[in-house]
Amino acid sequence: MEASSWDALRKQARRLEAQLDDQMIAYRKLVSMKSDGSENDIETDIERSLKQLQQVNSQMQTWVSSGGSEVLSHTLTRHMEILQDLTQEFYRLRSSLRVKQQHASLLDLRDFDRAKFDVEESGDSEQALLREQAAINRNSGQVDTVISQAQATLGALMSQRSTFGGITTKISNVSSRIPTINHILASIRRKKSMDTIILSLVASVCAFLMFIYWLSK
Repeated sequence: MEASSWDALRKQARRLEAQLDDQMIAYRKLVSMKSDGSENDIETDIERSLKQLQQVNSQMQTWVSSGGSEVLSHTLTRHMEILQDLTQEFYRLRSSLRVKQQHASLLDLRDFDRAKFDVEESGDSEQALLREQAAINRNSGQVDTVISQAQATLGALMSQRSTFGGITTKISNVSSRIPTINHILASIRRKKSMDTIILSLVASVCAFLMFIYWLSK
């Protein structure tokens, strides 16, 4: 075997090692920064360079095994140690990058879940407001119905009062002529007093309901 072949292999090994050093520097910077997808390209280049260096080292090992000197064996050992160091460093950096990417993915997922929860919570609040508004509208309708009924009752009582007032007047005219009607007149007056009390109560209830209705608007 010629020495030029060994020198060519060694020169090729040094070139690949220098190339890997540059690639590893760029890869370290990329790992320390936010991932943008470009790591796949540089990882592919590093893996290709490592494979080529492994092939060169294998050829150098074949050269040494076929009768190379101790000096050549020591040189080969040094190149193999460099390859091992570069390979371990690459795997370490790649693992760190994967952990970083997984962490970023979890953060993005958490932010997405939080945004989704905010939207759902907002939707629930809107639904609750709509239900409350519907309940207020139903209550307002019921209050309107009660007030209408109370007003109708009040009108009927007013009409009855007017009627009893006319009857009382007529009976009073007759009582001066017929003493026996005094008892009937007294009963009608008591009835009139009761109607007055009922009318007052109904008026109070109507006023109270109208006040509640005004508050619910």
